[in-house]
Amino acid sequence: MTRAAIWLLAAGVCLFIGVLVSQGVTAVLATLALAGWGLIAVALFHLLPLVLDAAAIRVLLASGARRAPMVDALLARWVGESVSSLMPAGQIGGPLLMIRQLSQRGTPAPDAAAAITVSTTFQTFAQIVFALMGVALLGERARHSFQGSAAATPVLVGSGVLALLIAAFYLLQRRGLFGKMMRLALRFAGNRDWSLMPGHADAIDGAVKSLHGQSMQVTASFGLSLLGWVAGTGEVWLALWLVGSRVSWSDALVLESLGQAIRGAAFAVPGSLGVQEAGYLLLAPLASLRPDVALALSLAKRARELLLAAPGLVCLHVSEQALRRRASRAPAVE
Repeated sequence: MTRAAIWLLAAGVCLFIGVLVSQGVTAVLATLALAGWGLIAVALFHLLPLVLDAAAIRVLLASGARRAPMVDALLARWVGESVSSLMPAGQIGGPLLMIRQLSQRGTPAPDAAAAITVSTTFQTFAQIVFALMGVALLGERARHSFQGSAAATPVLVGSGVLALLIAAFYLLQRRGLFGKMMRLALRFAGNRDWSLMPGHADAIDGAVKSLHGQSMQVTASFGLSLLGWVAGTGEVWLALWLVGSRVSWSDALVLESLGQAIRGAAFAVPGSLGVQEAGYLLLAPLASLRPDVALALSLAKRARELLLAAPGLVCLHVSEQALRRRASRAPAVE
């Protein structure tokens, strides 16, 4: 964990505590308690967008050397999301572990790396489109209401930042991103023998470029990712219904799309801790929610992350232990 990550995490924790204290911790927890065991239903509902995201990965593996089973893509996505939700370096570690999980289950490493790289790129594109759907739904509220304008402005700024970053990432992929990164790393490798690594990086670059040329698969992956984002609206609607606040589907979509955009813009903060809570507090007036209800919604999503991500980390640990046992039993190679 880098020093910058530690400082960002500390800032997130302070913001998280400050937001809760400002609205009354007791009131927020009392509102969340209304959901009770219903939080398990919220976690189970999240399996729908999880499956859609896994399908967005698998469709990119359909043209590879080995067609990965859906269960492989689902386990990889589950582990990756679990790491991204709970681990400090999750935004980087999540995709890397998804590649590792697919490779362990028989997908060639270049195909796995290409699929995760491309799916992550177009999932972010889909998130931007989803955020713009929320901005569009604000309609007259965004033009004639101070609250609507106050919410739309940071979302548009955040979406613009994400769009620029992902566009740069996409262009780098088309120009041999992995090969260039590896050759740069070799300059600082000292006396280590990494002579084979550029070849592996070039193989990944070739797989990425080939995948970008598969327009049908890429379009299908983008569409499935967008459906996954939209499906998350149901999670927000259900969580609010459980705490006694019934909102329309359009209000739930605004909350989810703009809330995810604010969270995505704060990707550098581990788990977007504090930022997500402040975002929902900002968006609460758009759905006529009380501040304590908005924060209870954020905590319900945190609870869902724990309920699904903790078993995901256990699954990761078990798979890593099984891999080490297989490696220890393998015969030594000169």
